[in-house]
Formats: sequence, C-alpha cells, structure tokens
Amino acid sequence: MGPANRRVREGAVGESIICGYVLPMNTSDPALSAPRAGRRLSYPMFALVVIVYLAIIQLGGLLMKSLTGAEDMLSTRSVFYGMIIPLGAALVFTYGVIAYLGWLRPVLHDDHPTRSWVRIVPIVFVVAIIFGINYSALADKGLLYVLVLLIATQFVGWGEEGVFRGIGVLVLRDHGLTEGRVALWSSIVFGAVHLTNGITHGVSAVPQAIMVSLAGYFFYLTRRVSRGNAINSVLHGLFDFTLISGTMIMADPTFYPGTLLPILLYPVLAIVLVIKRRSIEPATLATS
Repeated sequence: MGPANRRVREGAVGESIICGYVLPMNTSDPALSAPRAGRRLSYPMFALVVIVYLAIIQLGGLLMKSLTGAEDMLSTRSVFYGMIIPLGAALVFTYGVIAYLGWLRPVLHDDHPTRSWVRIVPIVFVVAIIFGINYSALADKGLLYVLVLLIATQFVGWGEEGVFRGIGVLVLRDHGLTEGRVALWSSIVFGAVHLTNGITHGVSAVPQAIMVSLAGYFFYLTRRVSRGNAINSVLHGLFDFTLISGTMIMADPTFYPGTLLPILLYPVLAIVLVIKRRSIEPATLATS
C-alpha cells in the first residue's frame, strides 16, 4: 500500500466529518465519536410534542382562570393557579418525554463547544436581569408573591429550553443538519409557536414572535458555550421574571426605565454576533 492510500485509509478511520468539516476523531467526545444512545424522534412527532406542550399551558391556563376567576398576575393566588399549575404540568410532560426518549444526558449536556468569547451572551443577559428587575414593585408585592413568581418563571425557562434547546436541537442534529441550520430552525420554531399568543394579544404577537426567535438564538449559544441546558434555562426564567416585574405586576402600571435594558439586549447582542459570526465555532472548525 502506497503512502497516499495509507493516508486515505487512516483518514477514513481516524477522522470524522462534522458540519462539512473534517475533524480528528475524539473518542472522549460521545457526540463526535459514536451514535447517541436513546430513541429517535421524527419531525412530525417533535411537532406533536410541541403542540401538546403548548396545549397544556394554554388550555390549562384557561381552565385555571375559569375555575378561579384569576384574570391577571397581581396576586399570589392568580400566579399560582394561572402559572404554577399549568406550567408545572407542562414541565413534567417535557421531562417525561425526555426520560422516555433516553435523552436526559444529551439534553442537559451539550458536546458542541464554541469559542470562549461567546460567553458574552449569558454575561449580557445577567447584566440586563440584574439592572432590569423592578425591585420596588416586587417589594410592594411581598416575599411570598416574589417566590411564587420566581418559581413560575423558572418553570417557563426549564420547560421551553427543555423542549426547544433540548429536544428540538437534538432532533435537528439527528436529522443531519449543520449547527448553523440547527441554530436557525430551532430559533424559528421557538418564535413561531409564540404566534399562538395572537389568540389573546392579536397582531402584536407577530413582532413578539420575531423577538422571541432572536432570544432563542441567544439561548442556543448560551447552551453551547455553557456546555449544557441549565444556564440557559435559569437565565430564560430570570429574563421573563425581569420583564414581568417591570411591566405586568403593578395595578397602576407606569413606565419603568429598567425595562429598556432587556429590550436593548437584542440589538446589542445582534450587532456583536453579526460582527463575530464567523468565529463562533472552535478554531479547529473555523480553520479547516
């Protein structure tokens, strides 16, 4: 066997093609060296999971409101019945599906790293959360209300990240999409499902869906740079907590300047990521 043929054969065994790049096989990385364990999920079945998840939240919320008469989030009772119960049920459903598929580890641990500068994404989120929370409004509500709202928004974060950055990302990867397409389509689906808010919010749900798609991309990058689904889930919940504290919990709503910080987060991160878009993947990918 000549040297050229020997190199070809060695390359066939010792290298792996990931997202169009030829990489050295790393046997310590399960995502790159071996097929992932667990069941597989088709696109129609993933769509069914998303529909059931949304149905539990929307129909459960409507049921709780009809039974309790809670039409807003101004009291601990209304948050508990209108958010905790339906969102908690949706969260149990999500992780029940994950457990059934045998995907708990790949959902909670991501084996596709990014360059370290991408940490700016969760850092900017943390800054926006810290300075965007309406602390005075929360203080007026009392400790019990704050704790219940915090739990409810964490249910949102862990549930939606489990469905879209957990199950959704893995489904797209299983179907052979490159990471760029995984990021794109998981974010588009995430935004599109929020169009269901049009049932109660009308056409205002359209710009909201666009913003949510952007947020989905930021949470996807947070998942990858943190190598798991925990940081993005916690930040997602805290981000919603921040928005609610500044816009929805006051009986006589007035403009809260801190609300601008979460809004400014989108264009700031979008500009950074457009400039640095070609240096998100690890250097071994980018230079191949």
